[in-house]
Amino acid sequence: MTSILAPSQKILTPHLEIRGGARLSGEVRVTGAKNSALVLMAASLLSAEPLRLRNVPGLSDIQGMVEILESLGVDSKRGESSVELNGSGLNQSSPPYELVNGLRASFFCIGPLLARLGVARVPLPGGCQIGARPVVEHVKGLKALGAQVTIEHGVVSAVVPGRGHRLTGARIHLDCPSVGATETLMMAAALAEGETIIENAAQEPEVVDLAGLIIAMGGKVRGAGTPSITIVGMERLHGADYMVIPDRIEAGTLLLAGAITRSCLRVTPVIPDHLGAVISKLEEAGCKLEADGIGMTISADRIRAVDLRTQPFPGFPTDLQAPFMSLLATAEGTSVITEAIFENRLQHVAELQRMGAAIRTQGNTAFVEGVPGLSGAPVTGSDLRASAAMVLAGLAAEGVTMVQGLQHLDRGYDNLEGKLNGIGANIQRHGL
Repeated sequence: MTSILAPSQKILTPHLEIRGGARLSGEVRVTGAKNSALVLMAASLLSAEPLRLRNVPGLSDIQGMVEILESLGVDSKRGESSVELNGSGLNQSSPPYELVNGLRASFFCIGPLLARLGVARVPLPGGCQIGARPVVEHVKGLKALGAQVTIEHGVVSAVVPGRGHRLTGARIHLDCPSVGATETLMMAAALAEGETIIENAAQEPEVVDLAGLIIAMGGKVRGAGTPSITIVGMERLHGADYMVIPDRIEAGTLLLAGAITRSCLRVTPVIPDHLGAVISKLEEAGCKLEADGIGMTISADRIRAVDLRTQPFPGFPTDLQAPFMSLLATAEGTSVITEAIFENRLQHVAELQRMGAAIRTQGNTAFVEGVPGLSGAPVTGSDLRASAAMVLAGLAAEGVTMVQGLQHLDRGYDNLEGKLNGIGANIQRHGL
């Protein structure tokens, strides 16, 4: 297909060219959860036996985690939608800075490394520039388990003193229900001596998925999905064959694609309990949603303004705040969106304004006055979810939208444009 851009509009950097206005229809499949797969991969460090993970998305972040684990001595084998990891050759306690700098999930390695080797040295995490991602809760919890932890020159060093170099179970209260801290401490406690109780724990589905894997590896975990999680430490864990849960953020993004294009669309597989707050807001906005036990069908005509505030699960997820804002930019009335998780997660507002959205901000609150239509424009996604928001806006806009920032999009969505094209969108990828 020839480009629909005039020569003066050509963009040489990698971008998506979206011709908006098409109605979507049919069925679209959701891949495995990135945020779950990454921590489950880190859990391979807990065992000297092979771990096989199925339903693993084909993302740049997944490849980045494979390279980090390989640098520690883990053998890996990639399948079409699976990854096999064998930690029997684990021989390093410190992944190289150049590998971990751009991958926030790399910090998950500190818990299982410390539990298995008694020592770990991991650089502070990088990733999208959407705000501070403190590791205070991680460090406090590891200290409670008996580790000596120091932070110098951007590197967290931890060691378990004593002859056995084994962590000891403890009662840990998190000041905030951090998903990363909860998962890190669950993995560390899985090989600790005695019982660990994590109070004010994160309740996200990804935490429950990690508990499921630890149990499949022979561990003992109860209470995952509630504010209090109990882990009974084992001397060793064995290998497992485990299926990653479907990606609730991708599922939500695809449901929003149906809503913003005023289409009827089936998204599968979807676990409704993982998207309760999102489904509630979509229904409040005027969408009709039907769950069939495997997937969910959304149909939309008129969209009404709604107010939302991001919160830890089971509240509205921060990862869908930007995509939902794209929808509300086309709603009838004025919506109020408050971002309460990350302090820099309204960078997409300026890009939506370029497309004709009427949005003003005050601190971390956005006031979104719906407009009759958006218009195509060159835009840039400043982070992973902002990039998805730009794609959704492009689907609904009149004319051509050119979305840059694909290095962010490809971190969290497996062939998003291919999936959307399969249900009626008109998107071309240009550049390497």
